[in-house]
Amino acid sequence: MTQAPTPSAETVRRLARSLLTDSGTGAASGTGPDVRPAVAGDEPATWWVGTRHVLRLAPDREASVRRRRELRLRDLVRPHVPIALPTCVAHGEWAPGLLAVLDTGLAGATAEEHAVSALGEADLAGLLTGLREVPPRQAETLGVPRVSPRSLEALRRAAEAAAERLAEADEFDPARLGQLTPPAALQLAAQPGTAVLVHHALTGRHLVVGADGRVRGVLGWDDAVIGDPAEDIADLARAAGAPAAVRAATLAGYGARPCLRGLWLARCDAVLHLAEALTGRTADAPPALRTRLRRAWEPILLERVTDLGDGDETV
Repeated sequence: MTQAPTPSAETVRRLARSLLTDSGTGAASGTGPDVRPAVAGDEPATWWVGTRHVLRLAPDREASVRRRRELRLRDLVRPHVPIALPTCVAHGEWAPGLLAVLDTGLAGATAEEHAVSALGEADLAGLLTGLREVPPRQAETLGVPRVSPRSLEALRRAAEAAAERLAEADEFDPARLGQLTPPAALQLAAQPGTAVLVHHALTGRHLVVGADGRVRGVLGWDDAVIGDPAEDIADLARAAGAPAAVRAATLAGYGARPCLRGLWLARCDAVLHLAEALTGRTADAPPALRTRLRRAWEPILLERVTDLGDGDETV
């Protein structure tokens, strides 16, 4: 694979000026618009352009394909959800075969900075409801892949081994995973015919949250799939806390089975991710992963009172 060039601030400034001009939005006079990396890093791929736009640079051709699909998918999703999605102002290539997308910025911070309020949970419920309303066939025609549900039992076994490593580092009590027994993991298997459009990356960084706790926007649609809705519930559990995620999913019409499946996907993933970070196998920082682990393991009433039986699927 050809190595992408490292984008400099001057390269980004010239590109942003060209895209703004081509879009008819206009560009700043003089040297061009102010640009700054949106996330700290040696080779930033996302830049603020002024205060109203965000420029994203695809690092490789595969990412370029996903970004082009994302532009079409956002237009398909937008009428179904009550939360803002970025709007593309202009796009072009910043290097041969590598896509650059200039989007409108969304006002607010992230779910890592602001807690989601009760009204924010209703916003998340509207998001989950809207995703279920998007016709899967239409999403697939855009190139959104269909993926099979993960095995919760296989994930449980992997998390048990990871929990032992965390116990040695005094990070986690592996006995907590005993709540998810092998029969329960099998009982919480994804049910046939429940595949929907799944955002698949509802992390704290992708949820735009206002100071009042309302969810103002959702970013990062290039990883979307047709698949298990419990994956989005799991992401929300790590991003906003297990109680908020389950309440939002319940408001969206999901029953106990997908809610509990999402809860345990989140908990097992959080254990695995922190264990990987402590052994240097992931770039995510341990403090952020500890926060996600804590949020995923927040207790919820549903797991204490639910006796799963047949027919407890999504509605």
